Amino acid sequence: MMKRTLVSALVLATLAAPAMAAREAGDFIVRAGYINVAPNESSQDVDTGDYAGNLGEFGVDSDAQLGLNFTYMVTDAIGIEVLAATPFTHDVSLGPLGKIAEVTHLPPTVVAQYYFGSDNIRPYIGAGVNYTYFWDEDFTNNLGGDLTDLDASGSWGLAAQVGLDWELNENWLINASVWYIDIQTDVDFKLAGTPVSIETDIDPWVYMVSVGYKF
Repeated sequence: MMKRTLVSALVLATLAAPAMAAREAGDFIVRAGYINVAPNESSQDVDTGDYAGNLGEFGVDSDAQLGLNFTYMVTDAIGIEVLAATPFTHDVSLGPLGKIAEVTHLPPTVVAQYYFGSDNIRPYIGAGVNYTYFWDEDFTNNLGGDLTDLDASGSWGLAAQVGLDWELNENWLINASVWYIDIQTDVDFKLAGTPVSIETDIDPWVYMVSVGYKF
């Protein structure tokens, strides 16, 4: 009898509990959290000729910042997301010289997303376009003044994404997502007064863990 009573109480409590609001067309989702840009870089060799020989490729380290993204649900399953963040600053290294420069950038990215399922766990995929803007390019080791005029060109590229929303209730959620972004830039500078341009692929993996609010 006691078991039957407990089971009946649990069933009644479940039926009486408020249902979680389904994600619907017209919803906005704002997410904020930790984001890390991890470059998968490669470049042309920096061959300085008689000056110092072939110094190899540029290296670019990772950086973590506050990540933000904003999603508008076009339908119950299709969303448009804009990825933003506070500016990223990366150390740039070059072969035996080690760290030679720092560069700051923002990679705003827009993707169309498709969400699977209809429960409180919603995996999704996305694809879209990225524009990366560079500024504050500075040499930290200018070889006694022989390295000058550092500049990195802006980059348009494609982006792909996978992610997962875990909806805690009708408003709050936890998110984990990963992007791969195609970023290509021409790194221009002068070496002892001679202009040099090096094609560089940054192509980062971008990882984000965040808390979101749906309204």
